[in-house]
Amino acid sequence: MSQKSSSTPPPPPSGSTPVESLSFDQLRGEIEGVRTRINDLRQRLGRFFVNKQELVDLMCVCTVASEPLLLVGPPGTAKSDLVTKFCEALGLSGNDYFEYMLTKFTEPSELIGPIDLVRLKSGAYIRKVEGKLPEAQIAFLDEIFKSNSAILNTLLTIINERKFYQDGRPVPVHLKMLFAATNAVPEFEELAALRDRFVLKAESLPVKDQHMDQLLEKGVANELHKALNRRPWANLANLSDFLRMRRYLHLLMAGVGEGGKRGGEDGPESAITRDRQRYFPDDVFDLFKRVIRTLERENRVVVSDRKVIKLYQLIRARALLFHGGQVRRDDLVLLRYVGDRNEEFAAIREKVDALLRLG
Repeated sequence: MSQKSSSTPPPPPSGSTPVESLSFDQLRGEIEGVRTRINDLRQRLGRFFVNKQELVDLMCVCTVASEPLLLVGPPGTAKSDLVTKFCEALGLSGNDYFEYMLTKFTEPSELIGPIDLVRLKSGAYIRKVEGKLPEAQIAFLDEIFKSNSAILNTLLTIINERKFYQDGRPVPVHLKMLFAATNAVPEFEELAALRDRFVLKAESLPVKDQHMDQLLEKGVANELHKALNRRPWANLANLSDFLRMRRYLHLLMAGVGEGGKRGGEDGPESAITRDRQRYFPDDVFDLFKRVIRTLERENRVVVSDRKVIKLYQLIRARALLFHGGQVRRDDLVLLRYVGDRNEEFAAIREKVDALLRLG
């Protein structure tokens, strides 16, 4: 899929312990190297775009937190190119990456595979999933809200529960991260459940009016890279780096390894309380709550209980990735992206920046 760059990170050793089984002590010694590689990817990838660093940052944070990210913007604003280059930066190839543009005529077989007709003759309703969404670790679904009801039900199950059904039985999917794009966020009630699964929705806006010279410079350079089969953005990190950071964050939040304590001895709720006390300072936590309440009251933003929980985890992920420690005021910039409608995005951003005094 891509040529090796000079800074290609070493692949995870074959036969090594699965990431989900790694202990806190195993991860603690390598987490700074993991952070360095992800932040290097984040900063270097942003240089191949004009005014898209904010979106690259969000992609990295959401991948650490395993939270779907929705990119919103008109055609030609680099939404798909962002995801493609991000996956190439991770060295993904073959069945590890799946992308598809949805229409109202898209059938489930196009996403999760056609029915195996040979096995159907024996009464088994099994799909052939090779090269389809169930086998992918990262997926990109363009025009996701053009889903029909059959696709919608399938996607909700995959996003919510990381599974799909084979012959009536649940089967886990490999999906670690979902990116999606849309020209506009629809308000149809039947799409409310899918819309709500994207805690963060970020705009990808045109840049030609303010940055025409840079757009031409970088845009033409990227086209030349493609024509000459060069990918200088490739292989900057591994998906394993993101999975390791996620595992480390989960263990940290659960209190494992903290002060020699083992998480869960006095209940997970107490561990989360300690996590907030240690990593989410009271003044920043109070500001977090105040911004949400202000957005709900003044901008009529709906922030569900589930979204509050997800936002907490996303903010912790950003703080770990960016600073390696406590949540800071600037980590609350993620609250810029809690809007659900195109027309409220700019107002919410302005309000959040004013409340955070980021200007």
